[in-house]
Amino acid sequence: MGTTSPKAVIMDETAVNRAMTRIAHEILERNEGCEDLALVGIVTRGDLLAKKLAEAIKEIEGVDVPLGSLDISFYRDDYATNFAPAIHATNIPFSVDGKRVVLVDDILYTGRTIRAALDAVMDLGRPSRIELAVLVDRGHRELPISPDFVGKNVPSSHEESVHLYMKQVDGRTAVEINDVAPGSHVGSAPLGGE
Repeated sequence: MGTTSPKAVIMDETAVNRAMTRIAHEILERNEGCEDLALVGIVTRGDLLAKKLAEAIKEIEGVDVPLGSLDISFYRDDYATNFAPAIHATNIPFSVDGKRVVLVDDILYTGRTIRAALDAVMDLGRPSRIELAVLVDRGHRELPISPDFVGKNVPSSHEESVHLYMKQVDGRTAVEINDVAPGSHVGSAPLGGE
């Protein structure tokens, strides 16, 4: 599949960067600055986006906000039936107690990943609140989960796959839509591209 061109490029690198800068401003505005703020990115693309947000916030406010990454493989309700997850380490080097935690993910789809992430964060402590920032909301929610900050709403069908590619792992940054091959996993690009 590696050489097929995407059905559509929804966001290029510039658009992704602009969206992340805007979300950084919105987070600061909503939270009236960055006191008690912490960013937690969901691996494997949300953590890269969280790092971008942390860099943008540092540029705007001159403050390093606590940054962590969360692996929710074992929290997913379909983990046993879906696939053997790759083991990534959760790395949250700060207490979440009393923090305003912004969960960061790339593509919001059914909401099941976020439900799992909420469970994982609550197991770590008691934040004062949890907000959700996503680069792309593609709709088709199966749970009552709604993002607080959205880079772009992208209406899509169940037969389409919306992928974020990131330069650090894929050699390019873009959000692309493709038709899903029957039986394929719908979600973010596998690490290292296709």
